[in-house]
Amino acid sequence: MSFVKSKSFKYLKNLIIGLGASVVMIGALGKINSYSWGGPAITAGLLVEAFLFAMLGLLGPEKDYYWEKLYPGLDEYASNIAPITSGATAGTPSRALNADSVEKNLGGMLSELQSMSKSMGSLKALQEVDFSQTGEQLKTMNNFYSKMNEAMNALNSSVEDTKQYQAQMASLSKNLTSLNAVYGNVLSAYQAKA
Repeated sequence: MSFVKSKSFKYLKNLIIGLGASVVMIGALGKINSYSWGGPAITAGLLVEAFLFAMLGLLGPEKDYYWEKLYPGLDEYASNIAPITSGATAGTPSRALNADSVEKNLGGMLSELQSMSKSMGSLKALQEVDFSQTGEQLKTMNNFYSKMNEAMNALNSSVEDTKQYQAQMASLSKNLTSLNAVYGNVLSAYQAKA
C-alpha cells in the first residue's frame, strides 16, 4: 500500500486521468465529425476512464488537512516524526510543542482577539451614529459657503470701486492744485494792475 501513498503514484494517477479524458474528447470530436477513427478512440478513452473511476472508488479519498505545514517532512510516507503529544522518537530530534511556546502563542492570539474586539466595538459605535440629519447640515453649510462667496465678491468689487474713487480724487486734487495756481496768477496780475 506504500506505493499508492507515494507522490509518483499520485502523479501517475493524475496523468492517466488527464490522458484518458483527452482521448475521450478527441474520440467524441471524431465521432461528431463522422471520422473512421472516432469510434475506436472514444471506446478506448471510455474504457480507460471506466478503469480509472473503478480504481478511484476502490482506493478511497485522500485526507484534506495539511499537517506537513506544522511538521515539515510529514508528507513523506516513511518519515520518522514524533507525535505532537510525545517526545522525540529514536534517532530524531524532538519536534513536540513545549508548554512555554504554546502559552506564548496563545497569549499573542489573546491580545490580537482583544484588539479585534475593541475594533469591533468602535465599528458598532459608528453604526449607532445617526446620520439622518447630515444631508440637511451639508445643505446648510453649502448655503453658508455660497453666501460667503457672494459677500467676498461684493467686497472685491467695492475694493475696486474704492481704488477708482481714490484715483479720481487724486486727479481732482491735481486739477484743483493747477486751478489754484492759475487763480493765484490771475489774482496777482489783477492786483498788480490795480
